[in-house]
Amino acid sequence: MKQVVQSYRTGELKVADVPAPRLGAGSLLVATRVSLISAGTEKQLMDLAKASLAGKAMARPDLVRRVLRNVRKDGLKPTIEKVFAKLDTPIPLGYSLAGEIIEIGRAAPGHVVGGRIACAGAGLANHAEINAVPKNLCAPIPEGVDDEDASFVTLGAIALQGVRQAAPTLGECIVVMGLGLIGLLTVQLLKANGCRVLGFDPNPARVALAKDMGADLAVSSDLPVVVSGFTGGYGADAVILTASTSSNEPINQAAEISRQKGRIVVVGLVGMTIDREPFYKRELDLKLSMSYGPGRHDPDYEQGGHDYPLSYVRWTEQRNMEAFLALVAEGKVTPKKLVTHRFPIGEAEKAYALLESAEPYLAVLLTYPEDAAAHMERSIARVTAPARTSAGAGVAFVGLGNYAKSVLLPAFLRAGGVRLTSVVTATGVSAGHAGDKYGFAAIATDPAAALSDPDTDIVVIATRHDTHAALAAQALAAGKHVFCEKPLAIDADGLAEVLAAAEDASGVLTVGFNRRFAPLLVKAKAALEPRSGPLVMLYRVNAGEIPGDSWIQRSEGGGRIVGEVCHFVDAMTFLCGALPIEATAVAARGHDDAVSIILRFADGSTGAIVYSSLGDPSLPKEMIEVFAAGRVIQLDDFRRLSVTRGGKTSVVKSAQDKGQAALVAAFLAAAREGAAPIPVAELEAVTAATFAIEAALVGSCDAPVRERHAGDA
Repeated sequence: MKQVVQSYRTGELKVADVPAPRLGAGSLLVATRVSLISAGTEKQLMDLAKASLAGKAMARPDLVRRVLRNVRKDGLKPTIEKVFAKLDTPIPLGYSLAGEIIEIGRAAPGHVVGGRIACAGAGLANHAEINAVPKNLCAPIPEGVDDEDASFVTLGAIALQGVRQAAPTLGECIVVMGLGLIGLLTVQLLKANGCRVLGFDPNPARVALAKDMGADLAVSSDLPVVVSGFTGGYGADAVILTASTSSNEPINQAAEISRQKGRIVVVGLVGMTIDREPFYKRELDLKLSMSYGPGRHDPDYEQGGHDYPLSYVRWTEQRNMEAFLALVAEGKVTPKKLVTHRFPIGEAEKAYALLESAEPYLAVLLTYPEDAAAHMERSIARVTAPARTSAGAGVAFVGLGNYAKSVLLPAFLRAGGVRLTSVVTATGVSAGHAGDKYGFAAIATDPAAALSDPDTDIVVIATRHDTHAALAAQALAAGKHVFCEKPLAIDADGLAEVLAAAEDASGVLTVGFNRRFAPLLVKAKAALEPRSGPLVMLYRVNAGEIPGDSWIQRSEGGGRIVGEVCHFVDAMTFLCGALPIEATAVAARGHDDAVSIILRFADGSTGAIVYSSLGDPSLPKEMIEVFAAGRVIQLDDFRRLSVTRGGKTSVVKSAQDKGQAALVAAFLAAAREGAAPIPVAELEAVTAATFAIEAALVGSCDAPVRERHAGDA
């Protein structure tokens, strides 16, 4: 299918051929009929993408600070690799469309195939022939509303939420500053609410259009004087700012034209440095409108499909979309009057060139062929670079996020002896980019394309955590060798599923427990030998904070204990050479990811893990100390190893190496020779230990890892 994408690194914009997206359980698969280019928002994205690295840094100083922290914490080279992997990811453009439902997810009832639907959401309702859109970002198109009008649904919801924030009442005088698409829609929404509306924009053509769309008055200059006359000298009851400018003048002018105790609502991207005096003297209310409405930026609402009860949240973003379309159906809002240009999707580059030309434009639409769904493909064969296809094991990647691109894929390529057969992602955009950059033979959005491919010997699973177990089990059942990024599973049922598949499989299974392959940790283990007694181990992790709305903290991530603490349990398992059999854990009050964990191992060793999100992230992340038979081992962030014995300390220093390359090399050797680099019993016990830690945190009691291991103590 065709989709508009832009390189965030170079700014290049193109119409790419990519596989159709995979349908999620709570989503609708939609064949796009018309999508709207939001000139203001998308032009800003284009300009940022085309900016130099310095320009991008100036636009996002928050990200620069994060990069600098990571340099101090992880080193320059790993940080730069991650940054460029992120910059290389193409941006899908578009966020407002109208189309036809062609498939329905099992958790998205109430729709019918063939139904007309309007969709919203950046990265979801894209300029693409086929889109998978979560159900809460979709609204049925009423009878009598054509696709072009319905394609304005996102901008309509944004305008409507701004109006709701202004809380206008019948007969009030409202000023709309900025008469672009959202401003002009705001004018009509306010008129539908029974308000007297004054529009302002420096562009005389926009002023004329505002009058044509129902504004009582619209001007391009002398705003304070005009407002005084329009309101009988009182000032505006409310001002809605829909302009886009870095200047602080609009917000301060809004204060000057407001009445005593008036309201100002910021919808557009404007400067926010305010003059205190007019706000103070008039005791003004200042509000920022959050895009489409309640639910925006809430992953549980947008991605998870959990609606807010209507009795508590009357107007969610979806209900705003529905209300806007209803007003269009009644003829009170006429979006199609704003359309100045139409382009077929294949000529989208011309549409975006228009945004940078001197030719006047307002609403620009992209149109799509009606038979796109009939040609929908979720796997596309490509012509690959000879260096990737000459010899070696065929490797497919299912999932290609930032870690997979910056760490795993380079490790496989550096190890040599591999062919890149296919790459699978949920949307196809990043798959297409990876295919171009690395030379995969095929790009796909359906994992079955990789699992059923006879040329694929190895499947690397680097998707979100909740999919690992099922995908690993399927790949093993298909006779593939499986490298599964941690964790192996996020619950006991998933672990049982993949273990059952591994028991009968001909392929090798390993998990991305790379720390046991770190050169300095291997040296530390060697320094503990020979030994006859147990180890006492301490692993301190300065983990840093991950926001609660991150996917890692939600159901698809399984949380930080299952998702990351498994690394540290595995490192201790490697050091003592015995399985964990019991776990005790407590969390700091109010902080589920600031925990102290005690583990007991089958050989009598103990391990303490202090895992905290509360520290300063600029300090090193990991410190390991091991005490055994007159020896003390200290490993500082995989950069410095000290071994103290008999009053003497020896020190080894190196660049940080957490073992990813060595793990990949060991796995490839195992795929050739048949011996797993990590015994399946250890994969099982380490994963089960994380479940036991979570159970201990919930129950505040000791939790056995697995009963059959307890008898080994």
